[in-house]
Amino acid sequence: MSRSVSLEKGKNNMIGISIGGGSPFCPVLYVVQVFHRTPAYDDGNLTPGDELVMVDGVSLKGYTRKETAQLIQSKKGVITIAFNRIEPPKGKNYDIAMKKVKHRLVERLKDRTADTLGISRAVLVNDKLLKKVEYLEKNAEVYRGITERAKEFLQGTKALAQSHREFGQVFSEIGVYETQTSASVAFTNFGNAHKYVSLFILSKP
Repeated sequence: MSRSVSLEKGKNNMIGISIGGGSPFCPVLYVVQVFHRTPAYDDGNLTPGDELVMVDGVSLKGYTRKETAQLIQSKKGVITIAFNRIEPPKGKNYDIAMKKVKHRLVERLKDRTADTLGISRAVLVNDKLLKKVEYLEKNAEVYRGITERAKEFLQGTKALAQSHREFGQVFSEIGVYETQTSASVAFTNFGNAHKYVSLFILSKP
């Protein structure tokens, strides 16, 4: 969707956006970030992912991002920027989605490299990629739940083994002090059985 916005430049001659993409590696120039408390931010029209098309009637086709920045800086007062907007699906916050996906997929690249190659915008407008990331996030939640349950199970198993060992010690002591031979043997055997169970539990991988 083609749009345009007129912005009055601030005291530092900036409009408040960072630019990605551009010649020779990326066929489009686009907004990477809109900085707070700047003309672009206060106006509210430009958002991350918008393709920059023209500045004061000058086509940006074939421009590098450095040339685009220089063109914007060379203008004084009010400038008009024409841009294209890719409408996000309903319920999607593309600003947040872009940051999440970009950091995960291009964290090993320098920001400048990722922006120059257009990776940021490619991630931003790729619905299938976003869906894949959501799928992976859901799986991560499932695995985290499994890990927590396994941790609880291991803790319970350790507590059970401890209980068996303590019971074994108690019954063994009773067997030592029991005066009747048959009862002494029974308590001792019962105590040894509990100790064996404790060792068996703790020996399992």
